[in-house]
Amino acid sequence: MITIGLIGKTNVGKSTFFSAATLIDVPIANRPFVTIEPNVGIAYVKKKCVHVEFGVKCNPKNSICIGDYRFIPVKLVDVAGLIPGAHEGRGLGNKFLDDLRKADVLIHVIDASGSTNEEGIPVAPGSRDPEEDISFIEKEIEEWFYSIISKDWQKFARTVDLSNKDPIDELLSKLSGLSINKYHIIETLRETKLENLKLMQWSEEDLRNFARKLREISKPIVIAANKADIPESRKFIEKLKRKYNYVIPTSAEAELALRKASKAGIIEYIPGEKDFKILKELNPKQKEALDYIKKNVLEIYGSTGVQEALNTAVFGALSMIVVYPVEDEKKLTDHNGNILPDAILIKKGSSPKDLASVIHSELAKGFLFAINVKKKVRVGEEYQLQDGDVIKIVSSTARP
Repeated sequence: MITIGLIGKTNVGKSTFFSAATLIDVPIANRPFVTIEPNVGIAYVKKKCVHVEFGVKCNPKNSICIGDYRFIPVKLVDVAGLIPGAHEGRGLGNKFLDDLRKADVLIHVIDASGSTNEEGIPVAPGSRDPEEDISFIEKEIEEWFYSIISKDWQKFARTVDLSNKDPIDELLSKLSGLSINKYHIIETLRETKLENLKLMQWSEEDLRNFARKLREISKPIVIAANKADIPESRKFIEKLKRKYNYVIPTSAEAELALRKASKAGIIEYIPGEKDFKILKELNPKQKEALDYIKKNVLEIYGSTGVQEALNTAVFGALSMIVVYPVEDEKKLTDHNGNILPDAILIKKGSSPKDLASVIHSELAKGFLFAINVKKKVRVGEEYQLQDGDVIKIVSSTARP
């Protein structure tokens, strides 16, 4: 399962974002270091379900279908707040960084209104530029990467260069604690133009460039510009969008309120949508709260941003697609008769054999071909899976 790390300095709304995304109650308070132990829960990314194209009713097993949308689970980890100097152990820095090791992608929750200083202490809205928080978080994580890479570097580089060992495999072994894979290493070497240099030839600058690029490739960051309903946020958000790839205006409080109201049967609301339907008569307080959300969040940004941030992390930063494996291509079912039971997240560019590996290793070992159910054609392992494909795997090895 994909793991999303929820990061940010203290007191910016990470715990509220986590609760909104998972609907698990966690301590929320307007004070630094309220999150010490990491909160781990299940959130969901959202895609239009393929059952709509076939005009059938699906029976999801590994996911959830609400209306026309399939919600696919991902692990969400909200870790301790970060302050400057974390990579040197300041505050809860060491714990924060350790909790991030297994994250595939990061969502950086910032206070887009500029109403918390670098320590997470409340200040007047607009008095701090949130870009400073982005810079320091990236610096802390890159320094952490650098500290791991550079440790005993000369000895490591000499040993690898004087042996017949593959430097990529050795770098992979050295960095295994960061959940780095071979693709990350190869791509980083290529982009930093270090692939043809002996390790002992790397300069201090080369090491730092390698650390920075490896972080970008192995743990990309999506920025959730939280507190977007506060007027001061708008100018900061526009500025950030011009500089960073993934900036999502967000109001975690609004999303949490909408999901709780939906859970209570007060409104009908599908996460990530631009509106909701009122189902019950509202008391004055409820009406005021929902009117505020509609006017200051939904009508301005089109959503609360929480679902969009999750989707952007998985489908944007990680370049994942959704594929639906079936065993009966005519009935769109598994061996138990469930219609379109599984929605699989897989890397864009993957093949049907890669999909078979995700389902079961034995299925991949005996892979023969696949059937693209939508197009009703046979495809081989050279075929690149497309988002929304429905695929039947044909294998000489039956799945246990």
